[in-house]
Amino acid sequence: MKTKTIVQSIGIDVSQKELVCSFARKNELGEIEIIAHKTFINSEKGFKELVKWKKKLKEEKIIVRFVMEVTGVYHEKTALFLHTNGYDVALVLPNKAMHFQKTLDIKTITDKTSANALAQMGIEKQLAKWEPPLPVYNLLKQLSRERNQLVEERTVIKNQIHAENAGAWPNKGSITRMNKRVVFVNNQIKEIEKEMQQVVNTTDELKRKLKFACSIPGVAFITAITVIAETNGFHLIKNKRQLVSYAGMDVILKDSGTSVRSKPRISKRGNKYLRKSVHLPALSAIRHDRKMKNVFVRLVGKHGIKMKAAVAVQRKVLEMIYTLWNKEEMYDSEFEQKQYDRKNVGQAIEVPALPKLVQ
Repeated sequence: MKTKTIVQSIGIDVSQKELVCSFARKNELGEIEIIAHKTFINSEKGFKELVKWKKKLKEEKIIVRFVMEVTGVYHEKTALFLHTNGYDVALVLPNKAMHFQKTLDIKTITDKTSANALAQMGIEKQLAKWEPPLPVYNLLKQLSRERNQLVEERTVIKNQIHAENAGAWPNKGSITRMNKRVVFVNNQIKEIEKEMQQVVNTTDELKRKLKFACSIPGVAFITAITVIAETNGFHLIKNKRQLVSYAGMDVILKDSGTSVRSKPRISKRGNKYLRKSVHLPALSAIRHDRKMKNVFVRLVGKHGIKMKAAVAVQRKVLEMIYTLWNKEEMYDSEFEQKQYDRKNVGQAIEVPALPKLVQ
């Protein structure tokens, strides 16, 4: 007797040139089966062939979800093509895909086994449906990443100038040319920042809500724009824990028995631009905000590692941007104390009775 298929999924392992695909089904008995594999080129021609392949294998009236891992920018055209043509697409962060793959009986990691795992993940997990970023956030993300690249380039040039000046025989011509490049890069950075401000000014809601994020000590316009652009205005972020994981700031700890005991560290399997954007703001917040400074001092006193405490403040700054953006509130360093006072107002303070004196 033929069993009825209830769920279908296609896992896509994306690379620069290829799309390695696996088609999986789940029947009414709960059995999952990989029924087909095929590789397509990562281009519009390959996307159309992928859709034709899907139609041949798909059972009618059952939606097929395409699941792929976020790999730089190589997945973007595939995801956009499928979404534009009305198909369900789910994007999975690398750390989530890796953790799920570890739960399967897979000993050898290849493109094919990765596609199998993604297809099975699409069947077993409730994955959020991907939607392309809004045009304004996508433009701001492009501009912020271009600015970040120029800042890194400027740092390299300044280091070269320092090395040249520190040498025994500095070349004045080289130093002059490098200084001119620094001026040129600075001008380009200013142009990008001006363009970013113009983009923000075209959207009243974005302009208004950015003020809430920028009210956090240490968080300025560029930091707020980077966080908002990289998360598409927190469109698919449901909670702070998901945001921390997306940024790759979730903590990894290996602790088993008495022999396995590694130091806790952040995964770094996420958006590097988010992690970088809150680094300097966190250091500034530690200096100028009492609440953040108290968090830093408490953690340093606990384990003595300043960088580890600074990362915790970075995570707190990122969460604070998310909270204030959604609640549309200004930052208040005394918020927790006010909440405590409001909760305990009007309550009588019980004074313990004095012990009776022995006669």
